[in-house]
Amino acid sequence: MSGMRYEAPGSVDEAVTLLADEKGVARVLAGGTDLLVQMRAGMISPDLVVDIKKIAETKGITANGGGFSIGASVSGAEMGEHAELTAAWPGVVEGAELIGSTQVQGRATMAGNLCNASPAADSVPALIAAGATCTVAGPNGQREVPVEDIPTGPGKTSLGNGEFVVDIKLPARPAHAGDAYLRMIPRTEMDIAIVGAGVNLVLDDSGTCTEACVVLGAVGPTTITVADAAAALVGSKVDEAALAAVSAAASAAASPINDKRGTVEYRTKVAGVLASRAAAIAADRARSK
Repeated sequence: MSGMRYEAPGSVDEAVTLLADEKGVARVLAGGTDLLVQMRAGMISPDLVVDIKKIAETKGITANGGGFSIGASVSGAEMGEHAELTAAWPGVVEGAELIGSTQVQGRATMAGNLCNASPAADSVPALIAAGATCTVAGPNGQREVPVEDIPTGPGKTSLGNGEFVVDIKLPARPAHAGDAYLRMIPRTEMDIAIVGAGVNLVLDDSGTCTEACVVLGAVGPTTITVADAAAALVGSKVDEAALAAVSAAASAAASPINDKRGTVEYRTKVAGVLASRAAAIAADRARSK
């Protein structure tokens, strides 16, 4: 750890310059619940750590035009305490609130969870199902990037040199819209998902599904958006037949690994069960709005 520099810039531009100019290994610190653990375990030893918590654009949750902008340094606990956000996007908040313990919740951020790029990240499937985007700042200015384009593989992202995520944006909700996130873990809590499922859908006034997105986590190197599951929902009343089709499509799309947490067969089955359950919860929430 000798020779590591710590910087806490006050602006986006300053942070970009620090990251872009570093010749060695640079890491962004938001909540630090992944970064500090990895550093302590000796998995990484960055030359520069850039703390983004003093940058105004990374702080706070802003409602705009029916949608929301969530700063990259906003914790899961802050999200859970935001009544408007929780009412509009309960599934997204559920995913963020499943990261770690109560203590970790006070620090862990959705942007950090996304950029850590774990295939089992809890906040990511619901964000992708929601159609979320993020603002990425870098040496060439800022760009809007769909959340699903950030992780490219386990521990790998599409962010270039000098780039970091400033905020995550959620779109406005139509009437009768609902989302949900469920995960399966081997232990009762504080474990990594062996399967996660995020579902976002919209119903019309008759209760027929007009839009849907189903996303699986932890059953591939990155998340899997299951087009066949969404197709099974659209045009249906989200009834038992549609939910059975969602389950079959999710199991067919899953490509999990065998490890100490679960077998391929078990995870494949659970992917179907969780996707159909999350779809049913999302539909119930949509009906109640």
